[in-house]
Formats: sequence, structure tokens, C-alpha cells
Amino acid sequence: MRLSLDTGKCSGHARCWEAAPEVFDIDDNGYALPLDREVTEPVDAAVLAGVAACPERAISLR
Repeated sequence: MRLSLDTGKCSGHARCWEAAPEVFDIDDNGYALPLDREVTEPVDAAVLAGVAACPERAISLR
């Protein structure tokens, strides 16, 4: 599975980072930093929490 972030959709709420700071990085304004990486199954609960926390659905897991 691939975890990725559409930076154009990110509005800087930093909810992904609040839910899973070990997975997501943010800049000084709260915007998520670019992300595109493989995730092994079973998917870690922190990854799922970060994806679910994004109100803009800027983070995808496919």
C-alpha cells in the first residue's frame, strides 16, 4: 500500500501530525510536508489515525 499526501489539498490543520507525530511531519505553519511512501500490511494504527484525521482528505492510502 502507498501512503501519500496531496499538498495542494492540505489546509494546515496539523491533525494528521496530532494523531500520529511518528508518521507525519509538518512545517512551522502546520502544513503537512510532502509524503509518498510504501506502507506494509497490516497497516499501523497510527497511519490509519492520521489519514482519518485529515478534514480535507489530502492523505491517501492505496
